[in-house]
Amino acid sequence: MAEAERIIGTPESPDAGRDGQERADAQDAGMREETGRPRGRRRVLVLFAVAAFAYALDLISKMIVVAKLEHHEPIEVIGDWLRFEAIRNAGAAFGFGEAFTVIFTVIAAAVIVVIIRLARKLYSLPWAIALGLLLGGALGNLTDRIFRSPGVFEGAVVDFIAPKHFAVFNLADSAIVCGGILIVLLSFRGLDPDGTVHKD
Repeated sequence: MAEAERIIGTPESPDAGRDGQERADAQDAGMREETGRPRGRRRVLVLFAVAAFAYALDLISKMIVVAKLEHHEPIEVIGDWLRFEAIRNAGAAFGFGEAFTVIFTVIAAAVIVVIIRLARKLYSLPWAIALGLLLGGALGNLTDRIFRSPGVFEGAVVDFIAPKHFAVFNLADSAIVCGGILIVLLSFRGLDPDGTVHKD
């Protein structure tokens, strides 16, 4: 009899089956949590790495422009289609709104705070790159607002890229625009910062 039971097997009770399924679900959830957290940290590292690169590139380019180009004749890069010409811009990106320097400074600071808070829920690599570009660009121009003349929070931004028939801008402006365009594209594709994809 015992030998027959060993061969045939003893059926599991419903409670045993439920317990086994719950343990399996708990293990799956633990694995998702363990793999999700490092992935999130890596995305945050990408965000800050992109931001640091954009910020450093903008800062170094402005230092060179102030030292070598300001108060000198513009440098023609591609004939008269593209020149490097140092100007001081008290307005927003591309020279708009010069009467609202303090307001633009506050907006830039608010954008930086929002991006840093959003980084805690970031699990998407494209969003990390986009937000990194925004953060680096905002930090670049905010540095000018704080530390350049005529005063704190009223400083004029250094611009030097001058395409023909277009406003003069800098690398921080370029990073902000590229980040904004990427965010629009990601939104159209339905990709959220947390990595989920939704379709309307």
